[in-house]
Amino acid sequence: MLNSITDVREILATQQYIASDEICTAMFLADKLGKPLLAEGPAGVGKTELAKSWALANGRELIRLQCYEGLDETKALYEWEYAKQLLYTQLLREKLSDLLGDSRTLREAADRLASEEDVFFSERFLLPRPLLRAITSDQPVVLLIDEIDRADAEFEAFLLEVLSDFQVSVPELGTLKAKHQPTVLLTSNNTRELSEALKRRCLYIHIDYPDLEAELRVIQLKVPGLSPKLARQAIEYVQRLRKMDLKKHPSVSETIDWARALLELNSRQIDKTTLDTTLSVLLKYESDIQRAKRALQGGERGDRPERPERGDRPDRPRNRYPGGEWNN
Repeated sequence: MLNSITDVREILATQQYIASDEICTAMFLADKLGKPLLAEGPAGVGKTELAKSWALANGRELIRLQCYEGLDETKALYEWEYAKQLLYTQLLREKLSDLLGDSRTLREAADRLASEEDVFFSERFLLPRPLLRAITSDQPVVLLIDEIDRADAEFEAFLLEVLSDFQVSVPELGTLKAKHQPTVLLTSNNTRELSEALKRRCLYIHIDYPDLEAELRVIQLKVPGLSPKLARQAIEYVQRLRKMDLKKHPSVSETIDWARALLELNSRQIDKTTLDTTLSVLLKYESDIQRAKRALQGGERGDRPERPERGDRPDRPRNRYPGGEWNN
């Protein structure tokens, strides 16, 4: 039972998840208001990890729906196993003969068969996918709808019923309502704009890259064997990389991987050799690696502040000769 935002922070801390005040507030309100939470931000900043940590901390099953282009309700909700239904009918053929054998008219046979309809249209022929599993679970679960921005707009529209009423419609069975309302987290890398209807049904939070001190706390927690001096030096490099014009900036998870690599290599400091051999742990494009090497080694002008022209240096006093010329 959550009584305060502090409770949220402490619960997430048990799973080594360092949550900001904004994240704690959003999770607290999502729990109290019973609304889905939409978390947007760059890839690798801990959005998916938030759902995993919340599920583990509360002892709930995590049901994950990974979104992608072309995802439809068949793959997200359920599939009807017609082949299994047909096999079942064939196995019961003898029983059907006994049931319908003494029927005097076709109408009477149809009525008798209709009275047994529940045998042929039941959940035994339903293959549940993540959304239906979350709705019909006998225990409260955490439903993670991951990278919703990769799915099509049509799939967003389909989700509205689930997120509004926590129920789904199955033509063969009718409407199935949630036994326990799941905790729903949606993540987006902001590759496209989501619909207003979807956003209106969710609480919203933007999770960005952490600042230096916050990321340093993450590294100290996840890679405790790394010396404090080397950890800070590594984070300073990563923070500089994120300010550069790269195809892909290093994520927090890649920062952790780099810290672990430095620990395994028994590195004492990050020098040119270390950068040359380990920068690919952080960056995944060759053009980014080459640009970063030049910049971090002081070879790229764009990573250093521009030197002002001699006559425009604001930090040097300017004295005027009596003749009116400037003395620089």
